[in-house]
Amino acid sequence: MASIAKRTNGQWRARYRDAAGREHSRHFSRKVDAQQWLDTVTSSLVTGTHVDPKTARTTVEQWCATWLEGYATRRTSTVRQARVHVAQIVAAFGPMPLAGVRPSHVKSWTARLKAEGLAASYVYALHARLSQVMSDAVHDGILARNPCSRRTSPGAGSQRPYVATTEQVWALHEAFPAHLAPAVLLGAFVGLRTAEACGLRTGDVDFMRGVVSPAVQWPGEPLKTETSRTAVPIPSELALELSAAVARWGGDTLVTDGMGGPASPWSIERAVRSARTKVPDLDAGFRFHDLRHYLASLLIASGADVKVVQARLRHASAKTTLDTYSHLWPDADESARAAVGAVLRLGSSRGRHGDVNG
Repeated sequence: MASIAKRTNGQWRARYRDAAGREHSRHFSRKVDAQQWLDTVTSSLVTGTHVDPKTARTTVEQWCATWLEGYATRRTSTVRQARVHVAQIVAAFGPMPLAGVRPSHVKSWTARLKAEGLAASYVYALHARLSQVMSDAVHDGILARNPCSRRTSPGAGSQRPYVATTEQVWALHEAFPAHLAPAVLLGAFVGLRTAEACGLRTGDVDFMRGVVSPAVQWPGEPLKTETSRTAVPIPSELALELSAAVARWGGDTLVTDGMGGPASPWSIERAVRSARTKVPDLDAGFRFHDLRHYLASLLIASGADVKVVQARLRHASAKTTLDTYSHLWPDADESARAAVGAVLRLGSSRGRHGDVNG
């Protein structure tokens, strides 16, 4: 129900009830303005985009605090990453009402982040987080529309992975502290990520059959997806190397702190930063994760197809594998050129009108 009435003070009072039966009203100097406001809110009620005027004043910072409370049921590492992203969002938009954030504000924000030198992939992740937070506000009924969309997206960026040489990988292994060196083997030849290498337990490795079965990541949390838990076959030579490390350092995990306890991802990353300065021509920004790229290049060079590489790297889809490593496979144009050339050479050897299919 909506109505407009003139007050004794000359003001026009417009009022309506929302879908929950709550009454809302505003006062205007002109009847035409009151009617226009009623038309707008009535339209929003019909289209389902109505937002309670009181909740419409909720700021980005207030909603982010509420959002994080509900998000706290996720994995610890997932929540930790969300808090880092939200801190950036609050720093940029904190005092603004949710409804006050425009697409132009979002685009300016991502442009500023890029200008500050943040990686394109990280800016893309921050935009995705803002979109997630805003989308949940829409779902909660305190925001009419999400200001984030494909139009405001900064793009994930494209950067070819850095692939170390075999000599550099072994030099890195030698430069690592002895108790952390097994992590290099697990990254370069099993394809484990940093937290997975730190969380790999001795019981997750079948040394006799040569199978690594990742199940948890540091600090003992289950891996996120079924794909991440895919068993990886390893050669007997690697099984012997890992077995020797267990015998030397003890502990429940393959990679230890040197005293029998599990190594942390931070200790691995510190070791990488220190060791990479001792490896000739190794990229100054080399990360532990780049060892996975080495494994991919090794498999592709050996003739492995995309499905094999996908399985060994435990990618959820072949698209991820191709998007990341397609440039490492033999050039398709050269392969096609060579195939056609071989047929033409065969034809030439039989004469211009020879039967090339014979």
